[in-house]
Amino acid sequence: MGVIVRQKVKGKGNPWWIFINYNGRRKAKLIGDKRAAEDTASAIREKLKKGEFRIEDKRLPLFKDYAQKWLEGYVKNSCKYSTWKSYKEIVKNHLEPIFGNKTLDEISRADIKDFIHQKLNEGLSVNTVRNVKNALSGILTYAFEDELISGNPASKTGKLIKAKDKREDVNPYTPEEVNLYLETNRKHYPEHYPFFLCGFRTGMRLGELQGLQWPDFDFNSRFIEVRRSYVRGRITTPKSGKTRRVDMTPHLAETLKELKLKRKKEALRKGREVSEWVFCNEEGNILSSANLRKRVFFRCQEKVGLRRIRFHDMRHTYATIRISKGDSIEDVSKQLGHSSPKTTWDTYYHWIPGKKKSEVDELDNLGKMQPPATQMQPEAESGKRRVS
Repeated sequence: MGVIVRQKVKGKGNPWWIFINYNGRRKAKLIGDKRAAEDTASAIREKLKKGEFRIEDKRLPLFKDYAQKWLEGYVKNSCKYSTWKSYKEIVKNHLEPIFGNKTLDEISRADIKDFIHQKLNEGLSVNTVRNVKNALSGILTYAFEDELISGNPASKTGKLIKAKDKREDVNPYTPEEVNLYLETNRKHYPEHYPFFLCGFRTGMRLGELQGLQWPDFDFNSRFIEVRRSYVRGRITTPKSGKTRRVDMTPHLAETLKELKLKRKKEALRKGREVSEWVFCNEEGNILSSANLRKRVFFRCQEKVGLRRIRFHDMRHTYATIRISKGDSIEDVSKQLGHSSPKTTWDTYYHWIPGKKKSEVDELDNLGKMQPPATQMQPEAESGKRRVS
């Protein structure tokens, strides 16, 4: 509410604008340099006080209407389908109930702070609240760029959301637990053994495993080309947006070669083509993650008495086992498809050899008297000759 002078994009030489918001109506005007903009703004403020300045009667759009424009325009055309779907659910379930019937300029920074605290108090995870805040900020940034509001009131409110330690989400199996799980899986659910072996031996994401096709495998060089991911019922690129190569162990390569041969025999017997999907159901379609989780993954854990872990912990298990045995952080990061080794380091620091031991142990050795160093005798007295 009022008259604001600012640059749309901060920087030397960029033009200055006047943004006028008054009684739900707005006007933006390009002025030129900063001084001229400030003089003009002062004159307009005086006219507003006297009731001599008129703004065309055009109210700003409601948040719920503008959010749909943002979703169907910017997000749908610039982001992955899974991102669009996620933001759409956030707008419907979190943002519209609070901000939906407000005009864009009625949303204040105080409103947004209260909203963030409310979501945290409701028990939502830090990551969920951060995603909700990012969606809200994205909509308001879009409105600012459309010259509908003079600034983004959600800017820099992310500091209210305490950063979550990535290590809190890591719940891997030990090598002994992995072997026990795989032995039980092969005994009770042999048709799914190749899937879980691949998960534990490569660290691939669930969607990447579901999206594997036979041309992705090079059995001679023993690697997998990760080219796609199955997310929310659609095929998309891997999370990083890039393909990558993941090495196969000899046992994994042999197991998958046997699976391929088995699929060919089954297809020949039934008189149909081999499914393009490596891990598929009887109809040749991509395996359902819900069925895998409930009917195989968790049941197998219960049968052998192992603690419950999530699908994603197979990935964590691969990473922690490799790092614990001293493998290169850079190589593990590359295999996982992380954006940088720093991500891998931040997540798995405590599994680096030696880091699991308490560094407090070193306190016992601090301040202890060290035996005096043996005093060296002059070379002339020692009888030793200088080696040049």
